[in-house]
Amino acid sequence: MCLAIPGRIVSIEDGYAAIDYGGVSKRASLRLMKTAKVGDYALVHAGFVIQILDQDAGEELEKLIGETLGNG
Repeated sequence: MCLAIPGRIVSIEDGYAAIDYGGVSKRASLRLMKTAKVGDYALVHAGFVIQILDQDAGEELEKLIGETLGNG
């Protein structure tokens, strides 16, 4: 099974995005999604941004994950 993790892009540098996963920040390649911009919600799999989510979907996913982890 594959799992893509949603997060918010907080910065972009040299083809990589810093993704915020609810307080934890990791780097992900933008090689597959070159149109991404700071502030976008993104799905990340295996170190690559594979999809940009619309604002509503990103916020809803963030809320659901927070509730699941007991943060919301």
